[in-house]
Amino acid sequence: MSFSCYSLKVLFIAGIIINGLFNVTTLTAQVPPTPGGDDPVRHEAVDPFHIIDNIYFIGKTSHNPSYLFTSDAGHIIMDSTYEEFVPDIQANVEKLGFDIRDVKIILSSHAHHDHVGGHALLREVTGAKVMASKPDAEIIETGGVADFREGDPWHEGEVDEFITDKQVVSLGDIALQAHFTSGHTKGCTTWTTTVEDDGRQYDLVLLCGLRMDQNSPLVGHPDYPEMPKDFAYSFAVAKTLPVDVFLGAHGYWFNLEDKIEKLKTNPEINPFINPEEYYRIVEGWERLYLERLKRERQ
Repeated sequence: MSFSCYSLKVLFIAGIIINGLFNVTTLTAQVPPTPGGDDPVRHEAVDPFHIIDNIYFIGKTSHNPSYLFTSDAGHIIMDSTYEEFVPDIQANVEKLGFDIRDVKIILSSHAHHDHVGGHALLREVTGAKVMASKPDAEIIETGGVADFREGDPWHEGEVDEFITDKQVVSLGDIALQAHFTSGHTKGCTTWTTTVEDDGRQYDLVLLCGLRMDQNSPLVGHPDYPEMPKDFAYSFAVAKTLPVDVFLGAHGYWFNLEDKIEKLKTNPEINPFINPEEYYRIVEGWERLYLERLKRERQ
């Protein structure tokens, strides 16, 4: 089996990470705190809006984004969030002037309840094809029962097609490339594409997530013994991705509330074009990973 230069670079960096050769004190980036259960960002509805190029925010809340990628050949929705949010997602698509029945593909960042719990209903409403990585597909099809993390189950959904690492999902002029960044879930998938704004092209990353579960071990998990290695590989992948525009599976990762206000104040300047914050949060999560890996190994 041959490897590309990209794969060799990623494996080399992953080996450095997992063997603890990075000095964790050099990683000073801060990770934003997770909003509490009563935080308004988890419950207050936000209006749908245009992000950049052919990409729109259609989620009910800023904490649980759902994204619409549009084309003349049909549309793609990324993350259905909760089942009870699906009617709001449909209403938001229509508020923006699009037809929910033109959605042809449903994708996801990762198979947790708050990202794929609405897949079954959204598939029923749109008639769209659901695509997911094979590990995450098992979680979607069992309504969360197959996940290594404990949680409340949701309605089982059908997955029509498996996605492979580095696959490009195309529809019209939409081209989203999958990058497997396992750890948060076994099939966690970060997506990249190229967008245009004011005549310039930008690299966009929609990050799956690199957070560790605080209620289960990183090292020696009985249902996921490969977790440390997978996280190391995923950090290596994340750091090789070119990025100008940073989106993610939760709004607080990329200061979504602040960006919404900036868009209202000065719509001529797109606040989503801001690459530095992506690398800060990736390095912040990596620092936490290295600290925890060292602690659990001791």
